Amino acid sequence: MRVVYTPAHQGHDPVSETVMGRETPAYEVPERAELIRAALVADGGFELVGPTEHGLDPILAVHDPGLVRFLEEAWAQAEREGIDRGAVIPDTWAVRGLAEGFGPEGMRLVREPVAIAGRAGFWGLDSSTPIVAGTYVAARGAVDTALTAVDLVLDGGESTVYGLCRPPGHHAARSMYAGYCFLNNAAIAAESIVGRTGERVAILDLDYHHGNGTEQIFWRRGDVLYVSIHADPDRQYPYVLGRADETGEGPGAGANLNLPLEAGVDDRRYLEVLDRALEAIAATPGSIVVVSLGFDTYRQDPICDFALTTAVYHEIGRRVAALGRRLVVLQEGGYHRPTLGENARTWLRGVAGRAGEPALPSTT
Repeated sequence: MRVVYTPAHQGHDPVSETVMGRETPAYEVPERAELIRAALVADGGFELVGPTEHGLDPILAVHDPGLVRFLEEAWAQAEREGIDRGAVIPDTWAVRGLAEGFGPEGMRLVREPVAIAGRAGFWGLDSSTPIVAGTYVAARGAVDTALTAVDLVLDGGESTVYGLCRPPGHHAARSMYAGYCFLNNAAIAAESIVGRTGERVAILDLDYHHGNGTEQIFWRRGDVLYVSIHADPDRQYPYVLGRADETGEGPGAGANLNLPLEAGVDDRRYLEVLDRALEAIAATPGSIVVVSLGFDTYRQDPICDFALTTAVYHEIGRRVAALGRRLVVLQEGGYHRPTLGENARTWLRGVAGRAGEPALPSTT
């Protein structure tokens, strides 16, 4: 199996993040991708290739040019303004309530600030997504990683390609960065596939957290089916989206399927819900699935509360592959570093159907 990887991700190297006003060591760090890369290299069954540059056009097909411009400029502006915290972290957010009372003029009046602290809050959702010196280059590298995986599937004849994307992407909305995510790798990949093939595309999001950005980008689109299995947003980030009654709007009505889950979900329960997600994909046209793959569903993950084992990842990968569709698999979250490489290797071996890994009994 081909694995697309770039060392450019190492430039995004935050030291800390801020959650509920408390500074904590960063969870989304370069070691995550390096551990996965090392595990796949040691396995011997994976071929690492570098990404090719795809430019801005595929990004601007999904994201607001203002967001992209901000991400490119943020660190240099912070240096000019003498920000010395080591990262750009907003403390003022341009919330919707500021526009209320101004009628139709409201959103025009709430315009992008000039100072970096204000700009960060204008484009960002939270305080846990720091921007550092190498963030923009790393985010662009993650997009090129995703698009190169698409190229290898569409043009290279590969049935499955894994893009080792970092930073992750599924929380990034059209005009917003959030949740460790700056540019939405999966959405950009799906948009590229739709444009190049004319086919309907499915996105299967298996990260612990709901991909609010992916949902928002395709909310009114009928050509991209978004299916997500995640923690109930009543208790977990992103809190504001991810509920079961969110099914899409207009041309996208029925093209959004959220499957929020309770705390403590074990292997068998997860597989039952996975089968529902796969049935929905199988019932829709298309030959390609983009997988937003997170391992923060693992039982020892430090910021999550599911209880999946390493063994189940092989079975999850096998069932996804059993759809019989081509797969563009893109890395999202997963923060228990001691097991992250093995969890990724096990999932991908399940897709590849290679021997030597345990399989769990069917729930059907």
